[in-house]
Amino acid sequence: MVDKSRTEDLRAKSDDQLGAELADLKREAFNLRFQAATNQLERPARIKEVRRDIARIKTLQTERTQSAKA
Repeated sequence: MVDKSRTEDLRAKSDDQLGAELADLKREAFNLRFQAATNQLERPARIKEVRRDIARIKTLQTERTQSAKA
């Protein structure tokens, strides 16, 4: 399954790398929204993929923060 390997790849990254990837994904989501608004979007499913990747990264960041507090 693609999602499982994607999550494992993200878990292997450092906090700084996750932060950088999150910023890139947010920028991509912004651009995709503009493309959708102007009917220039080639792959509409990409919006869903990007949103899920952003959620995965935020979840990992929260898990790491919680485990650091414990």
